[in-house]
Amino acid sequence: MTKKQLQNFLVAFTTDRMTEYIIEDYHITLSDALKFIYNSETYAKLSQTENGLYTQSPAYVYELLEKEYLPHHNGTI
Repeated sequence: MTKKQLQNFLVAFTTDRMTEYIIEDYHITLSDALKFIYNSETYAKLSQTENGLYTQSPAYVYELLEKEYLPHHNGTI
């Protein structure tokens, strides 16, 4: 596996886990969860592999996402 493939895998893995977490924690649909994640600043940072965020645990990255999500949360995104 090349370095780029590993980076892509870890970004995808973290995204999958964040999706699971946000659905479970906030009882939103898969579609809404993915829309929020893919449009978030957290995902933009995660995707910029030069900053190394993709090497952090999915739970840590989710904490960043959650801080971004909470101000928008009122039952829906």
